[in-house]
Amino acid sequence: MRHTDVVIAGGGLAGSLAAAMLGRAGIAAVLVDPHPVYPPDFRCEKLDRVQLQTLRLTGLADAVASASTPDQTCWVARLGHLVDKLPGEQQRGIRYDTLVNTVRSQIPDRTEFIHAKVTDITIGHERQTVKLSTGEEIAARLVVLATGLNIGIRQKLGIDRDVISPGHSISIGFDIQPADRSGFPFSSLTYFTERAANRMAYISLFPIGGTMRANLFGYRDLHDPWLKQFRDQPRETLNALWPKLHEIMGDFTVTGFVQIRPVDLYVTKGYRQSGVVLVGDAFSSSCPAAGTGARKVLVDVERLCNVHIPRWLASPGMGEAKISAFYDDPIKRACDTLSEKKAFRLRSYSIDTAPHWIALRCAKFVVHWGCGLLRRLNAMPAPSAGGVPDEAQEATSPWARSTPAHK
Repeated sequence: MRHTDVVIAGGGLAGSLAAAMLGRAGIAAVLVDPHPVYPPDFRCEKLDRVQLQTLRLTGLADAVASASTPDQTCWVARLGHLVDKLPGEQQRGIRYDTLVNTVRSQIPDRTEFIHAKVTDITIGHERQTVKLSTGEEIAARLVVLATGLNIGIRQKLGIDRDVISPGHSISIGFDIQPADRSGFPFSSLTYFTERAANRMAYISLFPIGGTMRANLFGYRDLHDPWLKQFRDQPRETLNALWPKLHEIMGDFTVTGFVQIRPVDLYVTKGYRQSGVVLVGDAFSSSCPAAGTGARKVLVDVERLCNVHIPRWLASPGMGEAKISAFYDDPIKRACDTLSEKKAFRLRSYSIDTAPHWIALRCAKFVVHWGCGLLRRLNAMPAPSAGGVPDEAQEATSPWARSTPAHK
């Protein structure tokens, strides 16, 4: 039997990030995952500014930045109208498998990576015994469960989950390209739903390498015929859903396979145990539409590996009271609370027809339109000596390149 300080079960983003951070900190750790190279998976496909800030705390931001595609300008449309053009790098596009494999490339050679599955865990106040699908056993002081949606090991430990919102949202991903020109008029575009009856939240178009990626988020039952229609005829179905979107982006074609992923919101029960700690989706799920999933993973692993694990290993024992310090971490708790709140708030904002939500949608439009107008006015050149704007300079303004319908 081999011995180590930490065994990490699961090599997705959470597990691979934990292995990289612990290994770089000189902590003995073993990562266990059946995939030597993480396979394609429709999950997080972009990182926003806040997530990138958290990633910097892990020490891996530069590696991820080099593997991702920066956004130059993000156009924003609400209620069918272009309201703003946000400058600067607001987000970075990256496929989930590329993200995970990039993080894995930062795991030091001294950190062992065993290609297997964890099949059982025996926990105690001092040492934990981890059984693998290869028949091998590993003794460790701590087990980090980063097994994502897989509930097998959790159930063996008596850890259950409580689904608080079944079928909460639907995520749809596909590649897109312009049909009659070399490129789209925007670097990226976020188009919020035109009306509550659409039962959709928004579509986000953003670059990954030389490909324009589309993520569409909504609130429909997995068996809704509309989803099959979208998979079979994505271009026609999207144009019928949001006719004004076509005015902004022009004609397009969908290339490749349309991916559809339903999401349940759940939380875990019975997780306060000796010797084992849950991170990421193993602890609780998040709504992709709310954009908090990657942030939740990053905060979990950053707090665990930068703060708690070094403290735990500095003294004997690995009892429940010690482990609970992670779950009670105020930064983690604030992130979890925000994730759940945003998931339900965005759903109501997108599809609720109560007067409060209708008023809020209108207010959001007015505020965003006003911010966009101020940005446009500030970008306008000063008048020439004759009091007439310099037309050559004005033509270079990003607003001057709007489609005719939005000039």
